[in-house]
Amino acid sequence: MRSSLSPSLSVPLSVLCLVAAGLLAPGCHRAAKPEVGPDRTVEAGLPVGFGSAQEGAPEVTWNFGDGTPTQKAARVSHAFPRSGTFTVQALEGATELGRALVTVVPRPVLRAIPADATVAIYVPQLRGSVEPLVDFYERLVGPDIARRQIEEAPLLPMILQSVRGDTSMVDPEEGFGLFSVPVFEGSVAVLGVVDGPAAVEALVRDFESEGLTAQRQADGSARIELRESEPLTVFVDRGYLYLAMPDTEEAKEGEPVKASLSSPDAEGLRRYVMGFSGPGLSESPLLATLRGKVEEGNLYLFTRFPEKEQADGFPGFFSSLRVKEGRAELDGFMASDKVLLSGKQGPVPTLLEKAPVGPVAAAMVSIPPDELAKALVGAPGSPRRAEALDSWRKEGIDAEALISAVRGDVTLLVYFDAPAFYRNFLTNKRPEPRGAVLLEAGLTRPEPVVAALKKAFEAGSWNVETIQEKSVTRFRTRLMDQPMVFTVAADRLSLQAGEALEARPRENVAAGLRERFGASAFGPSHLSLMVDMGRLRAEMDAPGQVPGVPAGQLAAAKAFGGAFLDQLTPFEHAFMDLSPEEGGARLRGRIVVRTR
Repeated sequence: MRSSLSPSLSVPLSVLCLVAAGLLAPGCHRAAKPEVGPDRTVEAGLPVGFGSAQEGAPEVTWNFGDGTPTQKAARVSHAFPRSGTFTVQALEGATELGRALVTVVPRPVLRAIPADATVAIYVPQLRGSVEPLVDFYERLVGPDIARRQIEEAPLLPMILQSVRGDTSMVDPEEGFGLFSVPVFEGSVAVLGVVDGPAAVEALVRDFESEGLTAQRQADGSARIELRESEPLTVFVDRGYLYLAMPDTEEAKEGEPVKASLSSPDAEGLRRYVMGFSGPGLSESPLLATLRGKVEEGNLYLFTRFPEKEQADGFPGFFSSLRVKEGRAELDGFMASDKVLLSGKQGPVPTLLEKAPVGPVAAAMVSIPPDELAKALVGAPGSPRRAEALDSWRKEGIDAEALISAVRGDVTLLVYFDAPAFYRNFLTNKRPEPRGAVLLEAGLTRPEPVVAALKKAFEAGSWNVETIQEKSVTRFRTRLMDQPMVFTVAADRLSLQAGEALEARPRENVAAGLRERFGASAFGPSHLSLMVDMGRLRAEMDAPGQVPGVPAGQLAAAKAFGGAFLDQLTPFEHAFMDLSPEEGGARLRGRIVVRTR
């Protein structure tokens, strides 16, 4: 059946359709909403996409909610400069067509360091970490020196301004670091920033204030011309500012300093950094393994060892430095694919069990004898060992016999003699140290050691008195006008040099050291070192009188000595200990600065 519209109806219907189309058109356009995407969490500085790149996608105005200018496009990419929660809106005029909640978190500094970095020193977050580090450094070197050195160092003034809230260029919630990569022979500093262009300009002006020339590039980077080396390059990538500093070779006298020929220019490094993607160093398997073995800290160091060391079973090292109120604690771990010291325990040192009280320094190493021999002259059959044995043989020394006579433990103690120091100071008008050194090495048999010492004394210009007692041989001589006595017994070699120690009572020094520095310190299979400046200060202050020294002169000398020691070093004591553990070796250390 065929139907038709009469002319009287067609005109009104046509008009009605046109009106309806006009009314519905805006609604149809709004129905094609822009692709805002879901709520999400992103890292500061990393570009995030909104909208659609498909043909015909509506062009809208994007408001990112972070104070940056709006953009009008169907598809946009935006990097949020700082952490926080922001509402992203797609707008048509004043009408909101869509929104998404974006949570922005700080970008970890390790994600800004390339994954193949061989060395990285970093502070994960400026706020809360930089302040104690600066405070400790000021205590260590003095506020004036620390302040001057910080002001002269690139980036550090900017970092301090950030943690104090004096600048908006740097993100105090992000980190700072120094790293090296194989493609660039030099060091690279990296710092999380909020306003990259402003940070680059501020750093450039700092260099210009020192009389250096800067070339600002159209891409936002800058090149700093140095007087006697390759230029530095400053650039920003994904929320971090980078400062590339090429290494330079030591110049011969009269020749200008030249950059290493094997080092690419800093511009090549810039392209390399901007081209790498992914998590960077943050997900390195080696770093993840080592990180779990070390305590939390303010500052961290990661080292990937060279190929030779890796081939020998030592892939890398990681450590933390924790600082609080004048005390710095180091905790480090060196990975090893093989059991250190062949799983053997070093000998028990005996000197520390009954030694004169009050050493101001102590050092001890305990290693199985065959492992000690490897460390000193190389493994059996190695070219290094053959060369060492041949050299000793030419000197008339039976090296193999001497090596077999060593037990593997060596202990060194240093003592200060305050009365002798003051007598010498008032006589010679110089603050020369006075005290004694006591050394002991365990032996399996004495004969090769006696023979080696006799040979050494005969070959030199020593004036030596040899005393043979029952099962003991002594060699008496002098060095720098100080008495020295070598004593070789059946199970040990000992050396005492300097002032006499007979007046000091003996005690278990090892027990006191372990109480202060840990139950295993100064024990078998350890390498331990301690310097006790607090003890030295106490010894200097102790004498109420010194025979032959007038009271007034002694008081003046004590005041001078104390002031001299304070100028020499502010630390109270320092300690270091290295010992094997499952999977590698543990390194612990401590420095305590004196409270004035």
